[in-house]
Amino acid sequence: MAVKQRQAEAPPERIDHPAHYQCGSSGVYETIRVIEAWELNFNLGNVVKYISRCDKKFENEALTDLKKAAWYLNREIENREASK
Repeated sequence: MAVKQRQAEAPPERIDHPAHYQCGSSGVYETIRVIEAWELNFNLGNVVKYISRCDKKFENEALTDLKKAAWYLNREIENREASK
């Protein structure tokens, strides 16, 4: 119940259109729209997500976001190699 309550109190832009997922000079490229337009699977979508928000969400989180992107990319590579 507490989670639902916190979500209801969060400003809509933090849920629907967070600034750290807006890319480009005027925020014209929203990460989720790029992922959907490119029809990326879960792993590759997460790679794009973490790279696009690197240096935008929290100052000290850039390296973490890059490591997460690398993790999802490596998982995708492993899955494709395993299916050969």
